[in-house]
Amino acid sequence: MPNRRRAVAALTALAAAPLLTTTAQARSPEPGPSKAPKARPAEALAARRTPARARLIAADRVSERVLDLTVDSPALGRAGHARVLLPTGYDRRPHHRWPVVYLLHGCCDPGPGWEAWTLNTDVEAITAAIPALIVSPEGGPAGFYSNWWNGGHYGPPAWETFHLAELRPLLERALRANGRRVIAGLSMGGFGALSYAARHPRLFRAAASFSGVIHTTLDPAGIQGILTGQGADPTALWGDPAAQSALWDAHNPYALIPRLPRGYPLYVACGNGAPGPLDPPGRPEDTLERGLGEMAQRYVRRARTHGLAVTAHLYGPGTHTWPYWERELTRALPLLTAPLT
Repeated sequence: MPNRRRAVAALTALAAAPLLTTTAQARSPEPGPSKAPKARPAEALAARRTPARARLIAADRVSERVLDLTVDSPALGRAGHARVLLPTGYDRRPHHRWPVVYLLHGCCDPGPGWEAWTLNTDVEAITAAIPALIVSPEGGPAGFYSNWWNGGHYGPPAWETFHLAELRPLLERALRANGRRVIAGLSMGGFGALSYAARHPRLFRAAASFSGVIHTTLDPAGIQGILTGQGADPTALWGDPAAQSALWDAHNPYALIPRLPRGYPLYVACGNGAPGPLDPPGRPEDTLERGLGEMAQRYVRRARTHGLAVTAHLYGPGTHTWPYWERELTRALPLLTAPLT
């Protein structure tokens, strides 16, 4: 066990070190090349005077493969979290660099979102043979993987900045992640996966959505209802759907399809809300999954028109529940991992 003790000691030392030097960008980048927006002179001066730097403040080894990270995040204005499933044999290869599979959670979970995949599925066993870091970052109860508009003032929470400008470099510097990445998620996380992939097409080599909210302007009232249910201002995310329609479109996976290059590999799965083979007897129809199934159908049709390499599993009967998402992750992994080698 000496090698493992040395690895744990190294991670403990990392927890006290300021690993990131990137000044957090609080504004939400508009569609375009994956780079931070240029600051105005006054903003640049303020940044030089008061640099905001993310730091890894804890790295807790929960088990052989499970590592929980806590990040002091200027983008969130508080500590942010991520659960990492280390590759099998990670400790035995101290100089190897690993690709990353981002695995995003959904909304409204009563527990910590970053633990959701490991608590509700057998993701550890499903990914045991995959030579990659499996990273499930915190996305907030209803953060929608976006830098919030907040009446035009932006500022925390800036989830996109936390995930892509703070956590991503941290993984590269602290956990030996390399430059090969793919992304997947369920429900709100399916939105995040396809939104991030299209907003930053150079960052991710493939993406997957399981019962994802992937056509946001098809049901803006539904999204605003989720925000209201979580005690948030429903216009704080992307503003009013009519008055700030450009901002809604700038985060809508359906509207962003043309930004993905031809041949880009996508996996899109959803049920139609009718009780299916993984549901208990007597399960009622799931109207949420039915609406998401309509989004998935429209997304798949448009994506194929634009020449994307879509693998669609619109499987009919099935509800908005974990057994289906576990099954779909298993089915999607060959498509997701192929670009990582």
